[in-house]
Amino acid sequence: MKKKIVVLVCLLLLVTGCGKYSEKSIVKDLNKKLNNSNAYKLTGQLEITNNDDVYNYDITTSYKKDDYYRVELTNKANNYTQIILKNKSGVYVLTPSLNKSFKFQSDWPYSNSQIYLLDAIMNDINKEENRKFTESKDRYIFVTTVNYPNNSNLKKQKVEFTKGLKLKKVTVYDKNDVINMKMIFDDIDYSPTFKKDYFDLDTIMESYLDNTVEQETGSFEGSIYPLFLPSGTKLVDEEKVKVDNKERVILTFDGEKPFLLVEETAVMEDEFTVIPTYGEPYRLMDSLGIMTDNSLSWVSNGIEYYIVSDVLKQDELVEIAQSIYSIPTMK
Repeated sequence: MKKKIVVLVCLLLLVTGCGKYSEKSIVKDLNKKLNNSNAYKLTGQLEITNNDDVYNYDITTSYKKDDYYRVELTNKANNYTQIILKNKSGVYVLTPSLNKSFKFQSDWPYSNSQIYLLDAIMNDINKEENRKFTESKDRYIFVTTVNYPNNSNLKKQKVEFTKGLKLKKVTVYDKNDVINMKMIFDDIDYSPTFKKDYFDLDTIMESYLDNTVEQETGSFEGSIYPLFLPSGTKLVDEEKVKVDNKERVILTFDGEKPFLLVEETAVMEDEFTVIPTYGEPYRLMDSLGIMTDNSLSWVSNGIEYYIVSDVLKQDELVEIAQSIYSIPTMK
């Protein structure tokens, strides 16, 4: 009799799936793992694809409770490093090679999805009512929508964890199911030790300036034109001027969606400069830029770019900016 009862219980377990690690349990344990940690530090590789162009970054993300973040992004092609810093004083984008930082009054990183922040990734999983969950031989996989307000072309992400609940990979897809970004996580430490001044602006800049070679400044062989223009818009004026020994080009585009594009040689500041600004940090292909409601600015290959328009949407500003990268007119 007892033998029959044991067999019956085993059959019931197989039918009902009792004992299997459920999606709900996985999410609960992932949240618990993150919430029980007062800090984390991760390293990984970020790949961004723009048509046929691929940009690769080394990423180091550090977080400490009470809203401290430090994200270091180094472009592998030119060893160009920028840092997003959030501390009690505000949000900053640091560019050591130019001895310059922009200060934002921003709610970053809470305004949108973030591919290199654990808490942002978990937030996307937690709030997604229609998320998809699958299990492979060695991975737990979640698919959720993403929130990138400045790039509505990005629609979903696939988040992969090992069976030991270690985050391994996040892939972001556009509306055509084409991969736009891919983050591979090399290591995650849930109990790192940070020095007292690890999240201090001046200390970070000093440490980088001691080990950073000034970025090679760009020079103009001619104006650098975007490959993409909004329909009904064309170049109507081009002006070249010298400003404080720097070359500047001002391109005026008119038509249905007019805008102004300014290109200027980037020069390292003699003294560390913090520039207050409105807007949000925005990651383009090979650089961190500044996005406002009607403008976008960034530095690439030793040239500072600034696009402004009263009529263009942010998606259109980004599309114009991204179309400049493949122009091989820089020395």
